[in-house]
Amino acid sequence: MTEFHISTVLLKTGFLHLTLGHVIMWLIAAAFIYLAIKKDFEPLLLIPIGFSIFVVNFPLAPLVEKGQLFYLFYHYGLEWEVIPPLIFLGIGALTDFGPMIANPKTLLLGAAAQFGVYITFFGAILLGFNLKEAASIGIIGGADGPTCIYLTTKLAPHLLGANAIAAYSYMAMVPLIQPPIMKLLTTKEERKIRMKQLRPVSKLEKILFPLVGTIVIVLIVPEAAPLMAMFFIGNLFRECGVVERLLKTSQNELLNIVTIFLGLAVGSTMIADKFLKPEPIFIFFLGLVAFSFSTAGGILLAKFMNLFLKEKINPLIGSAGVSAVPMAARVTQKLGQQEDPKNYLLMHAMGPNVAGVIGTVTAAGMFLALLR
Repeated sequence: MTEFHISTVLLKTGFLHLTLGHVIMWLIAAAFIYLAIKKDFEPLLLIPIGFSIFVVNFPLAPLVEKGQLFYLFYHYGLEWEVIPPLIFLGIGALTDFGPMIANPKTLLLGAAAQFGVYITFFGAILLGFNLKEAASIGIIGGADGPTCIYLTTKLAPHLLGANAIAAYSYMAMVPLIQPPIMKLLTTKEERKIRMKQLRPVSKLEKILFPLVGTIVIVLIVPEAAPLMAMFFIGNLFRECGVVERLLKTSQNELLNIVTIFLGLAVGSTMIADKFLKPEPIFIFFLGLVAFSFSTAGGILLAKFMNLFLKEKINPLIGSAGVSAVPMAARVTQKLGQQEDPKNYLLMHAMGPNVAGVIGTVTAAGMFLALLR
């Protein structure tokens, strides 16, 4: 009788159900937490994602089955398409479109930086992924985590964990990945190009931009409306000057809250028996390809434009066309000042940087329109 009770109790603990896969996922979780704390790689996301990976890989823990805590974060936050648009509300409230309005040519650089998205889309198909999976992997090249999550949830939810980790990992590693590509594709003289100071942008222009942007993008790509609408209303909060309380909430409290739920929901999809397969490795590799080609696309278009422009563009700013705002712009500034300490490229790079956000969401909308 005593033996029966002891065995029954043991069966209800996690010890007898623990597998090597669970331990491997704990190590992966520890790696994300380490990178967040020690290397400062996207800590606001990697900490909740890492701990979520850790805790959902405890056998028998009531967290991810239907009706349980982390399932609710995933179901209502991601499946119901709530969290990514709210993230975009906060991003819009933090975004200054002034540099792009002052130099509209940078819109083209943001579009060119989506080159990696389409290259990787076809590469994923060649590796055996179906069209929907390939689209969700390709969007990693835009270095826009919320858009990647939004598209993956709709087209290939079983890849959410791998795609999200790849997208946010490459966003965090912008300072490591981009500089070698930028140096390879530009000459020392090109990196020294000084650009003319941007013109002042009026308040009226900044107020009109989110309205005009919504009209143009939502008419062209209606599927992008949920993200673009929230992005532009957040930006209108910023520029109108009469809703300070809404602006502060969007930039701080609301954005912080949904970031916590986003991290926990994404991490909860990375359970050992679902994640420890060959596909995540392929996705991580394809994500690197996507991000590299996106970086190269913006630089090469800037070099091409210089063949026809009297006032030359520093090609380094083309690399900022990926959506990692403002990290990619800061990398451009740093690399430019290595060649010329008096060269200030940050505001010029912010133009393609914010244009890249629009470009990535537009690409995602096109994939949804064609594949859903």
